[in-house]
Amino acid sequence: MSQASPEQIQRVADLRSAIEDHNYRYYVLDDPRIPDAEYDRLFRELQQLESEFPELASDESPTRRVGSSVETSFAEVVHRIPMLSLDNAFSEDELRDFDRRVRERLGTEDGVEYVCEPKLDGLAVSLHYEHGLLIRAATRGDGYAGEDITANIRTIPSIPLKLRGEQVPELVEVRGEVYMPKAGFEKLNQKLANQGEKTFVNPRNAAAGSLRQKKSTVTAKRPLEMCAYSVAVTDEAELPDTHWEGLQRVRDWGFRVNPEMRLAQGVEDCLTAYSELMDKRDSLPYEIDGIVFKVNRLDLQNRLGFVSRAPRWAIAHKFPAQEELTVIEDVEFQVGRTGAVTPVARLKPVFVGGVTVSNATLHNMDEIRRLDARIGDTVFIRRAGDVIPQVVKVVVEKRPADAREVHLPAQCPVCQSDVVQIEGEAVARCSGGLYCPAQRKEAIRHYASRKALDIEGLGDKWIDILINHELVQTVADLYRLKKQDLTGLERMGDKSAGNLIAAIDRSRNPVLWRFLYALGIREVGEATAKALASHFGTLEAIAEADEETLQTVPDVGPIVAGHIRSFFEQPHNQETLAALKAAGLVWQEEEVVEGEAPLQGQTWVLTGAMSQLTRDEAKEKLERLGAKVAGSVSKKTACVVAGEAAGSKLAKAEKLEIPVLDEAAFLDLLRDHGVLDSSA
Repeated sequence: MSQASPEQIQRVADLRSAIEDHNYRYYVLDDPRIPDAEYDRLFRELQQLESEFPELASDESPTRRVGSSVETSFAEVVHRIPMLSLDNAFSEDELRDFDRRVRERLGTEDGVEYVCEPKLDGLAVSLHYEHGLLIRAATRGDGYAGEDITANIRTIPSIPLKLRGEQVPELVEVRGEVYMPKAGFEKLNQKLANQGEKTFVNPRNAAAGSLRQKKSTVTAKRPLEMCAYSVAVTDEAELPDTHWEGLQRVRDWGFRVNPEMRLAQGVEDCLTAYSELMDKRDSLPYEIDGIVFKVNRLDLQNRLGFVSRAPRWAIAHKFPAQEELTVIEDVEFQVGRTGAVTPVARLKPVFVGGVTVSNATLHNMDEIRRLDARIGDTVFIRRAGDVIPQVVKVVVEKRPADAREVHLPAQCPVCQSDVVQIEGEAVARCSGGLYCPAQRKEAIRHYASRKALDIEGLGDKWIDILINHELVQTVADLYRLKKQDLTGLERMGDKSAGNLIAAIDRSRNPVLWRFLYALGIREVGEATAKALASHFGTLEAIAEADEETLQTVPDVGPIVAGHIRSFFEQPHNQETLAALKAAGLVWQEEEVVEGEAPLQGQTWVLTGAMSQLTRDEAKEKLERLGAKVAGSVSKKTACVVAGEAAGSKLAKAEKLEIPVLDEAAFLDLLRDHGVLDSSA
């Protein structure tokens, strides 16, 4: 095999340099200096020389962008610095709040300088270079670890395999967004359709799918581009003082930086940049879904720092979702698992935001009245957050003469219980919570949950099985189950069946507040259930109380009182309660607490292990006495109960000179107040 001459070696070097320079001018500067045909001739000459003299081949050669037909797996890459997500602003007020927080944390009233960057709708990537050469590329993943996509990234012409210029650090990580331009997306989808293959929904999905191809030869054929947006890891001595200058440095290294970027002085200038970019949105050759504002000075970024998942010095101001016109052909009402009765518009199908939409939420009757939406209307629809389609505007001028008004049904379309809308609430709800099939699974799950009747082993999977086999219609049916009913069901052996029946039996004599909480009455949580039980003593008294009487209980206002009355007035719920009694369930009565509870308004903390009470039992006793039980000790803590092996909470209580009771003293306190039997 012949060896390359010095002239041929130099020619290869010159061709590589020239081709990379033309790539830079074409993909980064948008300023090509030669026609495509001339570029192709240079590229073919380099390919021929590298083929003839294999010793001249190099990983950084532009010919290596064609990819490989060998399948690759995507190994995990842990990010040295997390690729955190950004908080979002959806209005001017939210952006002003962000700017206010920035200035308050920096202790300045002066306007802060921001960099304004179009928020490209693509896939975030991290590129690592050592001594100027691309060595690894990774996706964002969950922000802490992504996938190694180096082979595929190398095929994208706008990503340099070797950094340009003199000021190239030994180690640098550049982050950016890989995206597919609109024109390239349309051509790709047309090609896929012509070949009878599945097309992509939108450019973002196309970019993500192209980057995760197992064969990089496929990625090489996809029209992908990248814009850099930050330098994440480098020799800090070589970094400029501002984010803007850093991006200019990145541009000099050979990366495309978005030409729509600009600087803004203060929040008003940011809002102007937002409006101007939104006006350009449809004319841009790529998809954007907002604009990102970043504090320009890096020292200020460092002072502002991060919260758990996002930097405090940057925010994404999202654009309104894209809209289309269509017609409301009908309105139906759906019942959710919590009983919410939601109007849903059945639409003439229309393509918007990358999908065909035929249904859209109308949220509630207040929203229908606000929109003045009627069946037959022409409407604007929008995919809120590019996910949930919703009707946003009615074109009244196009309303047909036979357009029909929408009315809230009086009865649940599933179970025929009353549909109730409490004054002051926007959402209407089915009142047949224990009975309604639409709420059945949620009602049983809540009833069996640990803080309710604590039926161990009765989770979502078993609830599904019991409902699918029509063994359980309401919670009362649980107490009619027999072991032989369950044996033989999928994944239910003899022992499992026995355990579940035993767990159900153990729940037959609950304390009143737990049973009340288990009924799933709207807005009646643990604390409210305990307050009701202590105040009334019996379920019958609660069920018979009018709204005015119910509101004499602490934390029970008119809305909660309305929910309680609605629940107990529904015949289906009364039938289910009667069926529970008939099945052998006996809920305990409680001693009515007269006057203000002795520990009302106090905060107590439990720590360590007690021999005579579990942590939950001790908490329950304290709450019956009016105390709030917290998980940590502070200056506001009234008392700490310390059992065996009490640790840091006890030490902190002693340091703050907060009263501490051991188990014996605590039990005496409970006996004195009548919430613990004297024999215990």
